[in-house]
Amino acid sequence: MSTHQSLAGFIWSVADLLRGDYKQSEYGKVILPLTVLRRLDCVMAPTRKAVWDRDASLKLTNKDQLLRLAAGLPFYNTSQQSFETIGASAPDVAKNLTDYINGFSPNAREIIDKYDFHTQIARLQSAKLLYPVVQKFRDIDLSPERVDNHQMGYVFEELIRRFSEISNETAGEHFTPREVIKLMVNLLIGPDSGHLTGAPVINVLDPACGTGGMLSAAEEVITSLNPSATVRLFGQELNPESYAICRSDMMLKGQDPSNIHLGNSFSDDGHEGRRFDYLLANPPFGVEWKKVKDEVEAEAKLEHLGRFGAGLPRINDGSFLFLQHMISKMEPPEKGGSRIAIVFNGSPLFTGAAESGESNIRRWILENDLLEGIVGLPDQLFYNTGISTYFWILSNRKAENLERKVILLDARDQWVKMRKSLGDKRKMISEEQIAYITRLYGQALTIAADDVHPDHGKVKVFRTTDFGYQRITVERPLKLRFEITEETLAALAESKPLSRYAHRDELIGAFKPLLGAVWRTKAEAKDALHAAAVAGGVLWPSGAAAKAIMDSVSVSDPDGEVQKVKGEVVPDPDLRDYENVPLAEDIHEYVEREVSPHVADAWVDESKTKIGYEIPFTRHFYVYKPPRPLAEIDAELRELESQIQALLSEVTGGDE
Repeated sequence: MSTHQSLAGFIWSVADLLRGDYKQSEYGKVILPLTVLRRLDCVMAPTRKAVWDRDASLKLTNKDQLLRLAAGLPFYNTSQQSFETIGASAPDVAKNLTDYINGFSPNAREIIDKYDFHTQIARLQSAKLLYPVVQKFRDIDLSPERVDNHQMGYVFEELIRRFSEISNETAGEHFTPREVIKLMVNLLIGPDSGHLTGAPVINVLDPACGTGGMLSAAEEVITSLNPSATVRLFGQELNPESYAICRSDMMLKGQDPSNIHLGNSFSDDGHEGRRFDYLLANPPFGVEWKKVKDEVEAEAKLEHLGRFGAGLPRINDGSFLFLQHMISKMEPPEKGGSRIAIVFNGSPLFTGAAESGESNIRRWILENDLLEGIVGLPDQLFYNTGISTYFWILSNRKAENLERKVILLDARDQWVKMRKSLGDKRKMISEEQIAYITRLYGQALTIAADDVHPDHGKVKVFRTTDFGYQRITVERPLKLRFEITEETLAALAESKPLSRYAHRDELIGAFKPLLGAVWRTKAEAKDALHAAAVAGGVLWPSGAAAKAIMDSVSVSDPDGEVQKVKGEVVPDPDLRDYENVPLAEDIHEYVEREVSPHVADAWVDESKTKIGYEIPFTRHFYVYKPPRPLAEIDAELRELESQIQALLSEVTGGDE
């Protein structure tokens, strides 16, 4: 067993003390903050006395920088307590532990405060558990000499993973399954190994970082490709507890915890003005952004001077806000460019009609050649949802052979069944499948071009314009006949415009002799109606009332008169239709081929044409399965009928 698994297992044994007084899903509220405290205690041990002495000698109000120098660390503790003394006396353990926490530097104390650990201290003390739990942690050696930062990061990640898996109700909000992270990071960074030469400083951002698993995995992959690289991790998280866990993990790894910010990435950008080499995220699916609507809309008005210039999605799904936020933080191509990986559900692929917010965002991404590929994943991969998900990979420094192209990769069948379900997670992607999908993505152009390649059906490559379409409005002429029926007269009696006409009843009475009359043209109908009004001694109304009369006697008729206004044919709104024409195709040629043979009098109202973009992933990988032969179905039905008859015979007693 590796060191980190052994240590995590030992720390996990503390759960035996908590069982009964704490639910399993609550273990992390105690064990995670105490692990952080014990690690910091061990790291501070060599310079603890120097910090105490320096603190005692300084009469300044703000000693923070000087005490950091004395500690030789980005944090320190001025309390006279340590894990050796906190539990020296069982009755004083709560007071000593509180004093110890309050002695930390502000940056470290903020993390502990976000765990709301003071609540747990009182709860543990009340259950008479605080003393034995503190003593248990006192006996764990987490000194850097025994556990370096890299191993400590693994220890903490292992604990986070375990707590997430037993807390299914919240795991999906704050934790992405490890194998999903590994595949995502492979697709983000793996094809980019040529960019990681020399000893670069690589900046990585996750704007919805949760507990920090994706950031840790990105660091691991980058350093495996180039051990000389310096990887700096940045994140932002809305949930205070997840933020505390992530920031703790960064501190335990030797990363700068101040690079992790608490707050809403849409309204409170914690990394304003910064640019990053790699960006990755698994934002909550369908997250509503109503609470920050004013701030988002105000920034959208800045167009591309702000982050949301491409458009705004529906208020109940902020997925594309996360992506635009990430795009705004890409390094420009002249400075090396960036790559992005993000997890989406199916909605961002196609939701929104032409020129809607979502469609315009897709259009902007594709027209700017930012989308490199989309990978379809199996369903039931995540803890709190069983829906299908997709990786979107974006880059503003695409390889030359990928320019103006997009890879679609179907990996929906790449899964193995889990031995035990965890919430909605019933499937996982094996190591072999991760390697296989990574290889497919890296060789996508070659596989897509080779019709006989065994994986040809899993990979397709499209031009960016292939996802665009022209939403055309197909009109047909309004054709009417004109007649007087009992229904016509009833409609006139109910007409609002006529209700304001003083002689309505007399006019309707004048029309009664025309019951059953039918006219083929509007002119004939109007002449007849005028004549009837004159004969009845009623003045013909004007304006809306006159229009209401003609509307009431009008009946749609495919053989009727084509209606015109000022020489222009009037379209029939009931016959109006819409067609999506591929962006690269001429509209008139399309209509000539697809519409005119069926409705010769149709035309396109080009003033209403809209440009839309959608990515119909499932349609592109649809494989037709012919229905079973009728003979086979009939045989199966006869067999079922025989079984039913046999069962009925048993119930009724045979021949009775």
